[in-house]
Amino acid sequence: MAAAQDSLYLGFDFSTQQLKVVAIDGDLNVVHQNHVLFDSELPEFRTQGGVQLHADRLTVTSPVLMWVKALDLLLDKMRRAEFDFSRVRALSGSGQQHGSVYWRRGASETLNQLDPDQSLYQQLQGSFSVLDSPVWMDSSSSQQCQDLQAAAGGALRLAEITGSRAYERFTGNQIAKLRQNRLEEFQDTERISLVSSFAASLFLGGYAAIDYSDGSGMNLLDIRSRTWSEICLEATAPHLDRLLGAPLPPTSVLGPVSSYFVRRCGFSESCRVVAFTGDNPASLAGMRLQQGDIAVSLGTSDTVFLWIQQPRPALEGHVFCNPVDWQEYMALLCFKNGSLTRERVRNECTGGSWEVFSAALRETPLGNNGNIGFYFDTMEITPPAVGVHRFDSDDTEVSSVSPQVEVRALVEGQFLSRRLHAERLGYSIIPGTRVLATGGASSNKEILQVLSDVFNAPVYTIDLSNSTCLGSAYRALHGNTLTVLPLILLILQQYCSSASVLIISPDYCDLKKGKKENLVKEVKEKRWNKEKKRAPEADP
Repeated sequence: MAAAQDSLYLGFDFSTQQLKVVAIDGDLNVVHQNHVLFDSELPEFRTQGGVQLHADRLTVTSPVLMWVKALDLLLDKMRRAEFDFSRVRALSGSGQQHGSVYWRRGASETLNQLDPDQSLYQQLQGSFSVLDSPVWMDSSSSQQCQDLQAAAGGALRLAEITGSRAYERFTGNQIAKLRQNRLEEFQDTERISLVSSFAASLFLGGYAAIDYSDGSGMNLLDIRSRTWSEICLEATAPHLDRLLGAPLPPTSVLGPVSSYFVRRCGFSESCRVVAFTGDNPASLAGMRLQQGDIAVSLGTSDTVFLWIQQPRPALEGHVFCNPVDWQEYMALLCFKNGSLTRERVRNECTGGSWEVFSAALRETPLGNNGNIGFYFDTMEITPPAVGVHRFDSDDTEVSSVSPQVEVRALVEGQFLSRRLHAERLGYSIIPGTRVLATGGASSNKEILQVLSDVFNAPVYTIDLSNSTCLGSAYRALHGNTLTVLPLILLILQQYCSSASVLIISPDYCDLKKGKKENLVKEVKEKRWNKEKKRAPEADP
């Protein structure tokens, strides 16, 4: 126990608006936290929300040197707090997914010869061929998306290869755009990193490999062979594999920390750098998802995280290589109409009262007597559809239903949609499945009752405030153990889940499981058939 507490593990998160760090000991206790806010602490870069919106209102970038300077500042803060870097056995981290960094020719030599008497910011001024890094909020590469999908044989074929159809924010399309529009800068580039592998490179003192999980968000990686797709590379840029380097498993130990940090901060020479990954994969590790689990974030938009074994990529959603067990997969689904839609129905049907809203859910039955609805106040992502459509038990579209029926039709319909789209990507409920809920609506017991009913599984509430940093710290600890024991088992052996069980559906006990599942299946199929009629066909 004493040895475990003496060893520390760092998890960094290079997110959109800030750089954060969490330190844990060998017993997984958090012993230090710190952060740098980009807008307020680095005002010279003139960012808003950590980004710069360009004149076309489509191009969104972040200054790469801002991230460099933020790391200098964060490490200074830790030193002032008397953090003992010599106790750190391993570190890892994450970066906002899809963002890209372009290293200028000769930058590797600079990285390898850093002077500990000077800051990173001072020494890396000339190391980037592109100073404004494209980030995930960018939507300026529509033409490149069309070109990539055409080269791959259509949107669905591209999804089958890379886990997603073409998205403007995905890195491959940003690379293609940069090559076409800024050829001179592209030709001066000797390495392209994701934000995650860029951050790992700083600590490593050399170029770090892109890991399978974050690489899955580029529209370039074949998620089954876990190698770069030749079709996608050729459609993006010539000899792109040389600029990207070979991808590696997310559990890889990249090497010891750079001598720069040993001499400047006091890190041990034996401190290991474990591959950095994307923020969403790191969150999955931080949430401690297990096989069969599903995490649902109930916020302004609803986000679903899945652990899957046999992926079936579709036109909606994303499939990534799993950051915990790289031979398996994770999936991510985003639904734009979340809490704002629930709040609108609350205001219209229950006089703005959550208590009355909850009572309506308690007083209406599972299945809503056959009444179902679609509530897409704004253009939905999954599926791409808009409008409000209500159907009665005879499958007849109606203009209105009673307020109580409307409340259940909304909540039940939303969660049925989450389940059916998850299953389309390859998710399946197994014995021991847990639903982990977070976000504002997770405080409402009756909403979670419906969630439990639809998934026929117990619901737990979790705190995601530090999941990305914690996931990175857990991965650092796992990398340092050099064990074949899966990360999730290592964590669960030492630390019982922080998720607190909130509810197990009474119907889970009162109805025979088969009867309940048949009812859910019937309503789910009904919804899916109607949803297909209202979602426009995707472009090939």
